[in-house]
Amino acid sequence: MRAALTALGVVRPRALAHALGLMHASLRGERLVPLAGGTDLLVLLNSGAVPGRRFLDLSGLRGLRGVRERGGGLAIGALTTFADLRGDARVARRYPALAAAAAGIGAWQVQNRATLGGNVANASPAGDSLPVLMALEAVVHARSVRGTREVPFAGLFLGYRDLALEPDELITAVSLPPPPRARQFFRKVGSRRAQSISKVVLAGLLRTGRDGRVDLARVALGSVAPVTLRARRVEQALLGARPCAAAAEVARAALLRDIAPIDDVRSERDHRLRVAGNVLVQFLRVAEPRFARG
Repeated sequence: MRAALTALGVVRPRALAHALGLMHASLRGERLVPLAGGTDLLVLLNSGAVPGRRFLDLSGLRGLRGVRERGGGLAIGALTTFADLRGDARVARRYPALAAAAAGIGAWQVQNRATLGGNVANASPAGDSLPVLMALEAVVHARSVRGTREVPFAGLFLGYRDLALEPDELITAVSLPPPPRARQFFRKVGSRRAQSISKVVLAGLLRTGRDGRVDLARVALGSVAPVTLRARRVEQALLGARPCAAAAEVARAALLRDIAPIDDVRSERDHRLRVAGNVLVQFLRVAEPRFARG
């Protein structure tokens, strides 16, 4: 049953400090639910699965929008839309995997509303941007009335839709360190290229050294476990390896020990396992063509 809009309330803070105060005060009663672009919320409202009855509309906090230089990397405000990321030349040049993810999230209407902070806060294991942020070793900046703290992306996910954030904390930004000199990759597999929830999503970075061996390997996946994850066994299998078809198959075998997909309405477990392995090999061959050779 669809949620009755007349039963819901929206609070619009004047500034970030006002928003943080309202979030903290709401813990004494019914907690306010932060609202950014609203693209996920509208789906929940339509299905009747309302996450709360009182919402904190953050859309007026302009200070949480935009992409800024930060120590050789970039700081991305939580309310920055995927359309903004898609059109930012610095993102496209330094973080092409993130630009590719931004271009594949929903239709243009969704990209103009959906925010990076909202995608992170939603904590869906199928979130398109999350494997990219994990592979890039992003840092989430969270703020409350007690101050600001930084949460490395690798430690952000505690369980299914469970983040290492306090109930009154708001995500204010996501920062990206300077990108390593490595080939970046993003691939989302769904029922269609856009406007679909991913069955498997993979982001990776790969680099070979002067000796021809892999000296940097990062692989992160979504939709294959309760949380977005780094494929650590795959990375260990790749580091120090000479690129060849046999090494790619060793990495594919290691992937089966990293992920734990399930059967659901979008796909079956065995299909996800096969697709994840195929996409991993595709990444390796795109990043280093020698992975296709015997």
